[in-house]
Amino acid sequence: MYESKGMSKLRTQNHCMRKVSDILKRKGNNVSSVSSNLTVIEALELMAAQNIGSLVVMDNGVFVGIVTERDYSRKVILKGKHSSNTPVAEIMTTEFPAVQMNDTVEKCMQLMSANHIRYLPVFDNGKLSGIISINDVVTETILTHEETISHLQSYIQS
Repeated sequence: MYESKGMSKLRTQNHCMRKVSDILKRKGNNVSSVSSNLTVIEALELMAAQNIGSLVVMDNGVFVGIVTERDYSRKVILKGKHSSNTPVAEIMTTEFPAVQMNDTVEKCMQLMSANHIRYLPVFDNGKLSGIISINDVVTETILTHEETISHLQSYIQS
């Protein structure tokens, strides 16, 4: 079957999978962090003030976990604890799949789905480089599809 140069170029661009680094370039790699000994109520106040759903937990500059609104609802409220005297360390999530800057967006979707998580820490040479959320992954996927549609429209019109 004959394939034009334009279609060949389109196929090549389409096969260039988006990476975690693309997400962090678009959204930035700034993260809000707290120490593990902060109380849950203080963490929640910070999340509310910044309109975010999670905080990175760092101790002495080292990533130790992520605390989320979901952690609060399931590990404080449902267990009858009090957010004013419960440290973040008691409720934070500490186990995450390893995600690197060169991993694909598709891999992140699979990891999030398989592990039932909404956030992934991203590491570069063992150091935290940023956090990506399920929303970031969905946004990147939409952008990729919009690009593909635009390339197809250009190809059809040429």
